[in-house]
Amino acid sequence: MLSPVIRVLLVEGHAILREGLRALLEIESDLEVIGDCAEAGPALEVCERLRPNLVMTDLALSGGSGIEFIAELRRRGCAAHVLVLTAHNTEEYIRAALDAGARGYVLKDSGRADLLQAIRSVVAGNQNLCAAVAAKVLSGFVSGREPHRQVSPEGLVTGRERQVLTRVALGQSNKSIAREMGLSVKTVEKHRANLMRKLTLHNAAAITLFALRHGFIDAQVAESTSANG
Repeated sequence: MLSPVIRVLLVEGHAILREGLRALLEIESDLEVIGDCAEAGPALEVCERLRPNLVMTDLALSGGSGIEFIAELRRRGCAAHVLVLTAHNTEEYIRAALDAGARGYVLKDSGRADLLQAIRSVVAGNQNLCAAVAAKVLSGFVSGREPHRQVSPEGLVTGRERQVLTRVALGQSNKSIAREMGLSVKTVEKHRANLMRKLTLHNAAAITLFALRHGFIDAQVAESTSANG
């Protein structure tokens, strides 16, 4: 009896990588790429319409955070298993992705065999971490750092970064934020760069959307600020 075909949706910001992944996966008789997207918004629509078995996503997506995308899939009740394929290998990203709902985490420098194993393992209902990621998670546990716990995406940023994020979301310039918070412009720029890196947000619009979704600012305030700006 033939195994059912695994229907895969690719979510990857770089076109050449999407094309390469599609070509790699479609060689396999039990894998079918039913769609590919560069951004989270269209990917959510495709998931609802085509109902893939597996969503394979990067964490650095155009227009938003891959971690937030995974969490949104879960909020919408998407039944697809989620496998992260990314270059991000820090423990904070790994834990945030798993907490958001990912079942597997593979680094982009892994081999083809490792990726295919992860896909099949995750769809079978198992958690799958590539060797480098598993070692990092185990190292954190052995060294006595706090074990796996629920971490929301916004929990990755510090209190000061949250203050900067809120002000950026409201359309303030770095100079204005620095003056209001009593900081240097360089310090504000550093905080802004750090929070954008942690949350994989690529522009001010993405920051505003993130702040709205997580209750840092009110929609009416944002609209008013935008109209006055």
